[in-house]
Amino acid sequence: MIGCHIGRLFQVTVCGGSYQEGLAAVIQGVPPGMYLTEQEIYGDLLLRKPGADELSSPRKEPDLPVIYAGLNVDDPVQGDGYKNHTNGTPLAILIPNLDRHQIHIKQYQDTNRTPRPGHASYASFVKYGPADDAIGAGIFSGRYTCTIVAAGYVAKKVLQYCGIRVFSFVRELAGVRCTDVDHDKAFAYTERFKQMRRDMDPFYQEVYVRGRIDMDMRFLQKAAVLAQIEQQIDQIRAKAPRLSADEIRDRYNVHPVVNCPDMDAAEAMLQAANKITATGDSSGGVVEVVALGLPVGLGEPVFHKLDAELGMMLGIGAVKGVEVGAGFAVKDMTGSQCNDQMRGQDGKVVFLSNNAGGVTGGLSTAQPLVVRLAVKPTPTINKPQMTIDKYTLENRQLAAITRRDPTIVARIWPVAENYTAIVLLDLLMAHYGYQALKDRIAAAKT
Repeated sequence: MIGCHIGRLFQVTVCGGSYQEGLAAVIQGVPPGMYLTEQEIYGDLLLRKPGADELSSPRKEPDLPVIYAGLNVDDPVQGDGYKNHTNGTPLAILIPNLDRHQIHIKQYQDTNRTPRPGHASYASFVKYGPADDAIGAGIFSGRYTCTIVAAGYVAKKVLQYCGIRVFSFVRELAGVRCTDVDHDKAFAYTERFKQMRRDMDPFYQEVYVRGRIDMDMRFLQKAAVLAQIEQQIDQIRAKAPRLSADEIRDRYNVHPVVNCPDMDAAEAMLQAANKITATGDSSGGVVEVVALGLPVGLGEPVFHKLDAELGMMLGIGAVKGVEVGAGFAVKDMTGSQCNDQMRGQDGKVVFLSNNAGGVTGGLSTAQPLVVRLAVKPTPTINKPQMTIDKYTLENRQLAAITRRDPTIVARIWPVAENYTAIVLLDLLMAHYGYQALKDRIAAAKT
């Protein structure tokens, strides 16, 4: 299988499957000298993982990461302070599957002759043959996106050192749309939402806050603890902090389920999605990603334009459209309406609008980068659908009996956020190199 790799300078390769032993991300291009822990990576993984709330699949995967390579095991010179810092070698992050039981495998085996409409299962069977990993959809499952979140967190941390903030939220769900919110306020909201999820996550508290796994442990010691946790998933989940929806709103000033900076809209989204779920169906929506602090000129002409690279987020399962700025709405504008006019103010360029979403000619303008992803409804639904027997091609009917998400939208936003960070860091490394050479040549001529 090819196609599981992205990047030129910041490179990410992912592998694994929904019901294999686990998944992994191997990252090349991570700069040396950056302190990194499994706890902080998990702080992003828990935003995407299943079983967290009523809008996600009931699968109870903890998504606990193990950094297997790429960090210094100790100070290279005693007392130099570089233990658990990146060292410039490829970084490998493992994410074991812990909620993988035969009863769930059997459910897939019982229905795998009949491809689920809307899934890759028919096309992947024809492409890879009877050995196709159809248990839980394999690498075509949304589960593989945990590798994007893990790798993207690393990219996002590097970007923060460069003054670049990347965040995402639910713009629309089940036909309910969020009102426009100031970017700084939206960023602050998402930071509070993430803090709430860390505080409320039982595995974050049990494994990291209480210290069952720490960065001083060797891989085999961590694996032994993970083996214990595999048998204790339900007990740990039962320890989850108990706060009512109103208490969460009062304490964190966020919605308890939906990461949408308009809390009234978030509640309406939740109600609308639950109403659809009650019929056995599923709902879709829109996720928005924003990046602040980008330099002017980020991106490369023709094949590696910034917006073209972001368009590769169609590779995220369930994403059916990517738009930058005004996106498809430009078709209904005139040139004078669409163009983002400029003026000088205090020695800086100020734009009068941002229909371009911070990108012109494939290069960043230093305005906020705004990207939206259209997310389709979860294809696995509890309604009879027409399909076939993939071996005999006889007509069949199928209704889901496997674990599934009522909507994928509420779990896609951290994937989109961290995927965007991967793209931005890859382009930023090229941009910095190009600008450094340009400045050196200019200096040599003076």
